Amino acid sequence: MVDPVFEEEQQHLSEAYAKLQEIERTLAAQLERSLAEALADKENMLDDLAMDFGNGVNLETYVEFEAMHQVIDAYNQTNDIREVELKKAQLLQHRPYFAKVTLQFKPGQPPRDVYIGAVGMTDEKQRHFIIDWRSPVAEVYYNQENGHTSYEANGRTIEVDLKLRRQFDIERDTLNSYFDTTVAIQDPLLLKSLRRERGGKLKDITTTIQREQNTVIRHEDVPALLVAGIAGSGKTSVLLQRIAYLFYRQRDNLKPSDVYLMTPNEVFARYIDNVLPDMGESNPVTLTWDAFVGKLGLGDRGLGKDSSGALLRAIDERIAAGIAFDNRDFADIRIDDERVITAGQVRGVVQRFAKRIPAGPRLAALVEEELEEKIYQRARRLAADEEVQEMVLELDTDETYRIFGGPIHPETEKDFRDLALQYLEDRYQAALEAVRDGRWLRIDRIGMRLLGKETLSSAEYLYLKMALTGAGNRHARYVMVDEVQDYTPAQLMVLARYFKNAHFLLLGDPNQAIKPGTASFDDIRAVFAALRGGVSECQLNTSYRSSPEITALFASLMDPDARMEANSVQREGTAPVVAAYDDAAAYEQALRQAVAGAVADGGLCAVVAANRDQVKALAPLLEDAGAQIVGKGSALPASGVVLLDLPLAKGLEFDQVIVADAQASLYGDDAISRHRLYTAISRATQKVTVLACGRLTPLL
Repeated sequence: MVDPVFEEEQQHLSEAYAKLQEIERTLAAQLERSLAEALADKENMLDDLAMDFGNGVNLETYVEFEAMHQVIDAYNQTNDIREVELKKAQLLQHRPYFAKVTLQFKPGQPPRDVYIGAVGMTDEKQRHFIIDWRSPVAEVYYNQENGHTSYEANGRTIEVDLKLRRQFDIERDTLNSYFDTTVAIQDPLLLKSLRRERGGKLKDITTTIQREQNTVIRHEDVPALLVAGIAGSGKTSVLLQRIAYLFYRQRDNLKPSDVYLMTPNEVFARYIDNVLPDMGESNPVTLTWDAFVGKLGLGDRGLGKDSSGALLRAIDERIAAGIAFDNRDFADIRIDDERVITAGQVRGVVQRFAKRIPAGPRLAALVEEELEEKIYQRARRLAADEEVQEMVLELDTDETYRIFGGPIHPETEKDFRDLALQYLEDRYQAALEAVRDGRWLRIDRIGMRLLGKETLSSAEYLYLKMALTGAGNRHARYVMVDEVQDYTPAQLMVLARYFKNAHFLLLGDPNQAIKPGTASFDDIRAVFAALRGGVSECQLNTSYRSSPEITALFASLMDPDARMEANSVQREGTAPVVAAYDDAAAYEQALRQAVAGAVADGGLCAVVAANRDQVKALAPLLEDAGAQIVGKGSALPASGVVLLDLPLAKGLEFDQVIVADAQASLYGDDAISRHRLYTAISRATQKVTVLACGRLTPLL
């Protein structure tokens, strides 16, 4: 039987797809034509300039040179806009849109259909025929409230009547099906999406964002937003959608380099690196804690994961109480063998200011300003030195072009002095950077005296340096911390202070805190309340990853109150298998059978071991199954069997999980063991097998 709605929607899709193809052809032709015109103009202008240079360089030559640059810049700006639109048209051709809402803005007016896609697109008359999912009007789709509703746009609340909320399953210009829906838990497109075979990469969830997830994604901009979500609730997906949303809402002034994403490990970073590009956005700066410490040159001090928050608070307290500098707290500023600034000069400057200003960032700023002036004075003095002027003339061609932009031909004494000054200012850039980086202070020596320690960890060193000098990243606008429960209070204090002007999004699961000494959610609240003035919070209690049976098993390991809130939207699946074997041979046979069954089922199966030693012990048992051992630098395959330790498995998901060492000796009856087992089991989407060689963990 013919479905008139289906035919109507297919017709609309075909028309929209044809528009996208036409837009792509038009933009590609414009870019090709513009490139040819730009090359022709550039060649003509270069010919004119060559003639002018042949007749000698004068003011008119420089004016023409600047005019050429302006013409090239104009071409580049126009082409950049066209390239962005071309990429959007190409992206949308994979799936032009995924939803439609029918809205009535005023009683008596005809309703208006709004089609929502991964990005927005306008036609030749500048009318939006596809709306970006991040636009204000699209919020009525994600709020899932038929009838009277509203959305915020340009500071105004716009009241609308939502007549229809329709979802589409579309591939290019083919409509497979459509669904008219009202509430998330019955979302057919969501369920279909969740049933699709998972791959080795995380997918974006633009088409299936649920209401509790949308609350986080579109949350107002606050200094600190803490999100607690159960395993499989889409925390990482929500984080990435939030980044995409911020890029859209602040597209004129927010750059990828303004956003930092802290990830648990490099495997996880690779797992998510395609999501934002698939939505037409660039990836932010992505760092692990180890990489963050390493980039600051502090990797040889250890990672600072054992530092206590109390010790860092003691630094603030002692500096606030007032500290006196020792004569040996200051360092020379050197370039190779040249002492540009002596420790004695630093001491003199500090002592002069310290009479009226206590130790801290304000004092450091004044000291640095004076030390910079001393470096400039030194450069001006040495510029008159004949030896320095000789050094300038002896520079090789590459250095001459790098410093001066071309050949030099000094004639007068002033020419020599000016060139020498330019050379010295270039040479002393490293000294200026050292001053601005606070290297005139011996942080280690001050820290040893202040804290009574022989050595400072990376966290202690950096925190003390920030407290004394105000060092840090002033340009970052947002910092997103995934798996926040894995950080210590000290690490979070360092991040909050280092990224001093940034707003933080902190996502985690208190039940996945698998290492002792990490921050509780109360600790996290305390850190950011102190350093950001307050913390807003959201909850994600629905699992979109695991079957109800798997969700029930890992939820049984949660606190009773939280357990009541946990639920799954997946359809019923296979009951988990839990078995213990006293006999090692029987255990090994059961493990091999479980792996063989997983291979036969297809998809990706993870054998999760408690630690790296267990990985080594289990590897020989799984050689015949072709299990791939996953290390820190590895990428996940799309299918097969992988063997990895629990810390590496965190944040990832697999079709099947085999917890291969759930014996009481490795998973005791304590909070950390409970969190570790919860984490291992909750990696699975379809099937879980829990095996023990010896007595089974008392947690099960």
